[in-house]
Amino acid sequence: MRYSYFNRSVVLLLLVVVAVCVGFATSSLSAQNEPASVTASPSPSPTPRREELPQDSDEVIKVETNLTNIFFTAADRNKRFISNLKAEDIRVFEDGQQQDIFTFQTNIDLPLSLAILIDCSASEERTLPDEKEAARAFLENILKPGGKDEAAILSFTGETTLEQGFSGSIERLRRAIDRVEFIPPSGYIGGGVVVNGTPPISGTNQAIAGSTAIWDAVWATSEELIGTSAEHTRRAIILLTDGVDTSSRLKMDEAIAAAQKADALVYAIGIGDRYTFNVNEGSLRKIAEKTGGRAYFPRHERDLRDAFTQIQRDLREQYLVAYSPTNKNRDGSYHKIEIQIVNPELKQQNLKLNYRAGYFAKTGGAPETPAKRKSSGQ
Repeated sequence: MRYSYFNRSVVLLLLVVVAVCVGFATSSLSAQNEPASVTASPSPSPTPRREELPQDSDEVIKVETNLTNIFFTAADRNKRFISNLKAEDIRVFEDGQQQDIFTFQTNIDLPLSLAILIDCSASEERTLPDEKEAARAFLENILKPGGKDEAAILSFTGETTLEQGFSGSIERLRRAIDRVEFIPPSGYIGGGVVVNGTPPISGTNQAIAGSTAIWDAVWATSEELIGTSAEHTRRAIILLTDGVDTSSRLKMDEAIAAAQKADALVYAIGIGDRYTFNVNEGSLRKIAEKTGGRAYFPRHERDLRDAFTQIQRDLREQYLVAYSPTNKNRDGSYHKIEIQIVNPELKQQNLKLNYRAGYFAKTGGAPETPAKRKSSGQ
């Protein structure tokens, strides 16, 4: 009897222990599954799981917004494009100080934002049909399908008219070019001759119809149109004119500064009535060189088409070099850029590098922290 009583006591004791353990485990599971109660005292934030922690990987590239991007082309004596330059073949200087190259890429096929600026003053009366035909062919060849490229059409005399805002539709752009026409001022008898004393047809507009405000047109295009184009596109102004400005309120240097601030190249095509008007090559060369574009002076319709073909190659076959300026001041000041060939073999070829001469620093905000350099592809 004692033995059986002892056994029963042991069994009962074991059952009590098991019951206590099961109860403790059950209460622990309930506490984990139920939402935590809200208390007035702040609680520390939970430790993130391992997969939520940021990973330090070479695949992650930190992008800096303070980079200066310079597009340039390289050509030999025969104007053939050189497409095999490497980062180590060049040096980049800003205000005389060598810069550390962040990115160097070849054949950057960026989307294009083009503004076709057509002079329709009296000096272009005879050549305007050829200009319009060449502009139509140029857009049809350079704009790629898919909607990434865009163009706008503007005409100007003493004032600038937006014929078509930025669009990727060839049909819309073609119709806009068709609308550009020479409207003679009151008293106009041809050949650029205006007879005084004839009453104006439509008020003050007729007074400026016979004049040419090139620099006003470039400034307005840069300030009010190019700035509204899509981000991360190659911006350019195609300027068709004889370069003879007669009525601009702004100076050429102001037009150049506006194009530089808009990061727009100016490609000047100097064309006029060869029988009556001369082309001001000096002014057109200056605005093209200062903005990183080129100037062309076609004598015949074929030359005009060849100029458009070369502009197309210029815009599509370029190098991109990017660097973080050593001067981080965002004070709106102008910074001069120089790119030099340092490869001895290439220096002997006297390559012609074409790029914008400088840029205006952005204003406002603190300087950016230097970005992490790419580990490959330089």
